[in-house]
Amino acid sequence: MTQPPADAGRSSPDIGALLAGHGHDPHELLQILRELQAQHGWLPRQALADLAAGLGLTLAQVQGVAGFYRFLHTRPVGEYRILFSDNVTDRMLGSGALMADLCRRLGVAPGRVGEDGLVSVDRCSCTGLCDQGPALLVNHHQVITRLDAGRVARLAQLVRGRVPVAQWPAEWFEVQDQIRRADVLLAEPPAAGAALAVAVARGAGAMLAEIQQSNLRGRGGAGFATGLKWSLCRQAAGAEHVVVCNADEGEPGTFKDRVLLTRHADAVFEGMTIAALLVGARRGLVYLRGEYRYLLESLQAVLQRRRAAKLLGEAIVGQPGFDFDIRIHVGAGAYVCGEESSLIESLEGKRGTPRIRPPFPVEHGYLGFPTIVNNVETFCAATHIALNGGAWWAAIGTRKSTGTKIHSVSGDCERPGLYEYPFGTRIGRILEDCGARDTQAVQVGGPSGVCLSAFEFGRRIAFEDVPSAGAFMVFDRSRDMFEVARGFAHFFAHESCGFCTPCRVGTALVVKRLDKLAAGQGSRHDIDVLFELDKLMHAATHCGLGATACNPLRDTIAKFRPAYERHLKSLYFEPGFDLDAELSVARHLTGRDDPGAHLERLA
Repeated sequence: MTQPPADAGRSSPDIGALLAGHGHDPHELLQILRELQAQHGWLPRQALADLAAGLGLTLAQVQGVAGFYRFLHTRPVGEYRILFSDNVTDRMLGSGALMADLCRRLGVAPGRVGEDGLVSVDRCSCTGLCDQGPALLVNHHQVITRLDAGRVARLAQLVRGRVPVAQWPAEWFEVQDQIRRADVLLAEPPAAGAALAVAVARGAGAMLAEIQQSNLRGRGGAGFATGLKWSLCRQAAGAEHVVVCNADEGEPGTFKDRVLLTRHADAVFEGMTIAALLVGARRGLVYLRGEYRYLLESLQAVLQRRRAAKLLGEAIVGQPGFDFDIRIHVGAGAYVCGEESSLIESLEGKRGTPRIRPPFPVEHGYLGFPTIVNNVETFCAATHIALNGGAWWAAIGTRKSTGTKIHSVSGDCERPGLYEYPFGTRIGRILEDCGARDTQAVQVGGPSGVCLSAFEFGRRIAFEDVPSAGAFMVFDRSRDMFEVARGFAHFFAHESCGFCTPCRVGTALVVKRLDKLAAGQGSRHDIDVLFELDKLMHAATHCGLGATACNPLRDTIAKFRPAYERHLKSLYFEPGFDLDAELSVARHLTGRDDPGAHLERLA
């Protein structure tokens, strides 16, 4: 169907009150756009022009932000916007067939608005509900779990009857925590304010020393020493310091932060407040991923309760000058915003384009102020360290990887959910506990992590062996690892921010080659080109997304080569094929030209 012009038959809504509610602050642009779309259903051009005028921005700047985020729409998307989670675990549970059934019942094509403008059905990246999929989002606000044919049939009836989402069956929206093994962080949470009282009694310097002694490392994937990061921020010159919690849990297969925010929000906010005490911050921000929008009201209630208890606001716990508060910023569907500098750009109301570093956020972060950005799990751990001391935490796990790690287990296992273990735990132990059978592979840390085959199940989760941001996806021997890698390649191509050519074009070329192989039209030369693309992207992309985009491809070719041979009749590795030699050739090739010339040649 041909879409009507963006302004056809529409008048710009009155947005004066919306702008006033955000103080006409251009740094609030993304939040304003989200709220405007929630009122209007989409973002007409005239409304964007009015926003630009009210914020002192150009229309091009506002349109640039609106066009960057996948949950913002400058064209009508229907009264009901239904997005099926397209993570590999959802596909393994039959999400593709369920989506096709819903489209058939509603008479719409995937990715298009129906002729009557009622509904659109499409896919989105992982919704953080891998342990209870297939799942979908409705109007970017509500989640539906455990989809089956019956629910899809009933959903189609409700949409056709224009029944408000709030009146749909309540059990559809049930999100279970599914904590299977709790250790320190997932056990009963400490009383609100208890850790903060201990930290204040110790004093900022002594408390920072405890964090340093604990050797706590960031739980978002990079593993940077938390004590060092906080110390650098504390020492950085600036009129103001800022504490940011990264709750943009966008890595496919990860859902631990979702549960921590549901059950242990007080511990997370308390960890942020302790960090503020240590670095001298007055302002805290939580970047909540758009897919977790349904958690917003409950999190706001926790913040309000903490303010009433004098655990946020002015003179916290009766300490004059200890003033700190937290505000929640909701994202709008951009995987790249999980990277800390992209996240800061988004917090400032811009496109989520990664910054060039240095300077690093601890020196020049949010609005130019020294800023610490840490993961939800990291702040939760800081609360427990404040209560029990750095030596206690350091005694758990291994020397280089102290404490515990929460794993989001999904895929081919009897008991998906959250499992918390001390660092140093074997991969095989986790597989045994979750009821995995006949396992051929585990994807640890999400698509940007590492794919392990059965002979590696004796390895251990630790920064010095197998690091992990939390995802633990299990694949039994019925799964086609070529298709797993191809699905991840499509994910990276979809989520590239488009800023740099090596990533924007490189991820698309990887998809093109893999789709060609999947269609049975490939050759050994295509594998050579894929190796070359991997090397090129790893060395030349602007941020980590492009650098890790080929990790699943590289691992599956090296460890599951028969999957490629079985899948593609035309792809044949003759006896004596030397993978190391082929990699060497690719390295030689990628060293002779500039990245742009290579991409043009490979296309």
